Amino acid sequence: MNTTARLADIAAQAGVSEATASRVLNGKAGVAPATRQKVLAALDVLGYERPVRLRQRSAGQIGLITPELNNPIFPAFAQVIEQNLTGYGYTAVLCTQHPGGSTEDELVEALVERGVRGIVFLSGLHADVTADPERYARLLGQGVPYVLVNGFNPAIAGPYISPDERASARIAVQHLVELGHQRIGLAVGPNRFVPVHRKVEGFVEALGSLLGLDEEQAAEYVRHTLFSVEGGHAAAGALLDRGCTGIVCGSDLMALGAVRAVRERGLTVPGDVSVVGYDDSPLIAFTDPPLTTVRQPVEAMGAAAVNALLEEIGGNPVQRSEFVFQTELVVRGSTGQAPGAGRRS
Repeated sequence: MNTTARLADIAAQAGVSEATASRVLNGKAGVAPATRQKVLAALDVLGYERPVRLRQRSAGQIGLITPELNNPIFPAFAQVIEQNLTGYGYTAVLCTQHPGGSTEDELVEALVERGVRGIVFLSGLHADVTADPERYARLLGQGVPYVLVNGFNPAIAGPYISPDERASARIAVQHLVELGHQRIGLAVGPNRFVPVHRKVEGFVEALGSLLGLDEEQAAEYVRHTLFSVEGGHAAAGALLDRGCTGIVCGSDLMALGAVRAVRERGLTVPGDVSVVGYDDSPLIAFTDPPLTTVRQPVEAMGAAAVNALLEEIGGNPVQRSEFVFQTELVVRGSTGQAPGAGRRS
């Protein structure tokens, strides 16, 4: 193989000079860690094997416990967290929960037995208000630090990384109101989960401030179901029965189910009913129609979770409170003017 050509390819892929790429490949000092990581990533992307001298010994293992990977937002978080851990020399151990599989407690026990340096919990039992918070106190007692992503519980001490769920619901409702929708529903998961509870709060507040509904009236436009395509389908059916022309969903998968429910009634999206998702999962921009959704800042949240955990591991505990990240409405093709809105007689 032409070594010069290979070096040029790697440098171009990494966006650095050939001299810098050469320094990294030869294990020489004087290269910023971020730049070094770009060159290593370029090697991987181009399919070149890393030289033996560049193969780092792991600084230790970090557990990452996620819900089932059917929802693409969880693999997206896992990838970002794993990439950030790798950048600091740690090895991620991914543990996935699914119905009928290992419980969170069983996965934690297995990770502790492996001697992990810490654990990242993504949408775990910490987000379930009916779960016993003492399990996390016991984990700290075993000397295993952790960080909690999505879901705040004041009974559990630790750093939390969360999106602003209330604001997410508000901006979705505001978008639909601006399009002329007057009957807007919310399809979300079980109310025992903190993120769901916060979305409902934001939704009810928005219907009150923007459409003049009181809490009791607004609550009639909320449907709790499962976080799945089937769940979104069922909830949307009930909301369509109430005459909703706009539906805000608790996840992108639920939104896809809502779109299906609309079409089964011979209606169109967004001509008759507008649908808003939540997460901005990978590939969701390529659905039919492309989904308007509220984007979670996955990159920023994943990086913050890793940084907080590594501070805990290093003996420099970060503030044991919630770090809240702003979400963003991404407008695509699944939302449009309400039927009859803006028309002139």
